[in-house]
Amino acid sequence: MTYSVKAYGASGEGAHPDTDAINAAIIAAHQAGGGQVIFPAGRYLSFSIRLLSGVTLHLEDGAGLIAADPEIHDGAYDMFEDNPHDLYQDFGHSHWRNSLIWAEDAEHIAITGAGVIDGSAMTREGPGSRWSAQAGEFPLSMRGLSAEVMAELVPELEAMRGLGNKAIALKQCRHVTLSDFTIRNGGHFALLATGVEDMSIENLTVDTNRDGLDIDGCRRVTITGCRVNTPNDDAIVLKSSFALGHLNPCEDITITDCTVSGYDLGTMLDDTKGRTQALSPDQDRVTGRIKIGTESNGDFRRIRISNCHFERSRGLALETVDGGTIEDIEVENLTLTEITTAPIFLRIGARLRGPEGTKVGNIRRVRIRNLTATDILPDYCALLMGQPESPIEDVTLDNIDLTYRGGITSDQIAPFTDDLPRAYPEPSMFGITPAWGLWARHVKNLSLNDIRLRTDQPDAREKIIIAG
Repeated sequence: MTYSVKAYGASGEGAHPDTDAINAAIIAAHQAGGGQVIFPAGRYLSFSIRLLSGVTLHLEDGAGLIAADPEIHDGAYDMFEDNPHDLYQDFGHSHWRNSLIWAEDAEHIAITGAGVIDGSAMTREGPGSRWSAQAGEFPLSMRGLSAEVMAELVPELEAMRGLGNKAIALKQCRHVTLSDFTIRNGGHFALLATGVEDMSIENLTVDTNRDGLDIDGCRRVTITGCRVNTPNDDAIVLKSSFALGHLNPCEDITITDCTVSGYDLGTMLDDTKGRTQALSPDQDRVTGRIKIGTESNGDFRRIRISNCHFERSRGLALETVDGGTIEDIEVENLTLTEITTAPIFLRIGARLRGPEGTKVGNIRRVRIRNLTATDILPDYCALLMGQPESPIEDVTLDNIDLTYRGGITSDQIAPFTDDLPRAYPEPSMFGITPAWGLWARHVKNLSLNDIRLRTDQPDAREKIIIAG
């Protein structure tokens, strides 16, 4: 059965919110045992939409679902729900209902079609975590920001009332399909999926002002054929936070045939691929990238990343700093161009943002093969950085070809003084690295096969340093 939102009173003219009509069509489809809620061509302003079991939202070609603006339109987004487990992750990860589309404990749901979800009226900011230690909350690159700028980036809780800060938020849902549509400016997260099982994400186009696709403590997820542009934050990122109140592993995830980038906001959509923006809000260079972490209370198992492209992006990052284990990771056939930080970054840290007794995590059994990166920022080499009490174990780098810009002189190298266990993990945390090609510290059973390292200009540093 199909249910047109226009049959339930939606105007599709973009002048006034159609929230009630959209939710009425969803309820009708759900009560009938399931169906497809159709958005014909038009502009549908809306506040929060609740997606229910058995319902597919289908955005036809020419349909735009537009986030309403509480300062202009009559209404507000659903209030962020109480979460007694919000101590160890920021506001954005801890709430789902303050979103344009949200679903909770729903199954057999989908969002499909060639239309556009535009969240430009939502906020991309939110309060930080309430964790008392506050160690490693922010990258070291942000140390120079003023109190006024930090207040803007991390507002108080009261400022979030009535606002939406996610395009799509899914909590503990099962059998989910997201395919073919576009997200423009999705707020803090274009997608936040927490505790979701059996999810397929196919052929999405995302050009957004903060995080792209966040997969938090999910099982059996495939992400295929997506283009994700995120100059200000991570493009496709796997996490395992404490948002559900227990350790929730992220496992059996496949990411394939995707492109991630950090071009100027909106310029992937219009194909101009702008390069005006130099820095992300964390004061490092533009982001993009595929990453595991930083939220890493639970484990990450059986992750496969293949046939993906990084363009004007930070490099591949695998990070555990909150006690989780990253293991059995297969990465193959990646091409990276115009890389704005380390092309490969594996990091075990001891931020330990979790309940009392949280111990340092592990990274083990990681294989990266057939990776080529060119035009790499010279400041940071490929980094594998464990801890003395918890070394990275059993890593194979096979057929790796890295070309750096080079040109660093010996007086630019940052003196190494500390493993910085509690710091927020970014390659820039150690300053300009003492090696230009590869630096491995606290790593056991590292296998290097067919590694080709070169620079476009002479570089005064050592090519490879392996210590500890």
